Amino acid sequence: MRYTGGVDVGSTQTKAVVIDENGKVVGRALLDMETSMVTIAEQAFKAALADAGIGEDQVVRVAGTGYGRYNVSFGHEQVTEISCHARGAVALFPGTRTVIDIGGQDTKAIAVKPDGQVADFTMNDKCAAGTGRFLGAASYALEMPLGELGALALRSRNPVRITTTCTVFAESEIISHLAKGILPEDVLMGVHQAITSRCVSLARRVGINAEVTFTGGVSRNVAMVKLIEEAVGMKINVSPDAHFCGALGAALVAREHAFATATEAAAALA
Repeated sequence: MRYTGGVDVGSTQTKAVVIDENGKVVGRALLDMETSMVTIAEQAFKAALADAGIGEDQVVRVAGTGYGRYNVSFGHEQVTEISCHARGAVALFPGTRTVIDIGGQDTKAIAVKPDGQVADFTMNDKCAAGTGRFLGAASYALEMPLGELGALALRSRNPVRITTTCTVFAESEIISHLAKGILPEDVLMGVHQAITSRCVSLARRVGINAEVTFTGGVSRNVAMVKLIEEAVGMKINVSPDAHFCGALGAALVAREHAFATATEAAAALA
């Protein structure tokens, strides 16, 4: 059995996936960005190999993707995160036609063809509003773990409207609302609604067509899932592996190229 790998170097976390010849995920790893991108990419890949129980010599090709894809120094190629999230989403949910990806620093909306190729896309690459960083500001202001924000937000009965679209000022606005005695859950729901408005607005630019698949770390936030479903008017796909979607797409691209190269070499020798 031969394997390929994908390493998604994000702004806040790095994800690595190893798949077999059939495209099945056999190992995965997720590490917080606590050191250099080059080092964290290597560590994540080795952790995914350990999770798969295989050696590096069994991996025939590796593709890097994400914010820091050029830091995957051991990789054979670099692929845009747009392409990788599209490929990964269709691998997880074959009926995917729209991908909404909310990461730590940017949000992407992708229109996808049936074969996993990108038909159109848009992203807010110049501003962190409507991204995971916006939730990070709320987490810091409320002194709460990110993983608890969604559940608390769903308890809101009177959400406030967050007027700022700038992450830099979001923390100040949140603190101001709390100082007025507004409940944390109502402030949080306002934050989640602001993010939803931004990301769904992006998605409408490329067209929101069923099935919609939500990828990226923010997809684990239950309030974000609920609000996006309400905004697009349909149930959306969220996989337990949604966080690894970009890395999975990179591994699939590496698999395609590795075995295509092998086939071409065999044909040349025939």
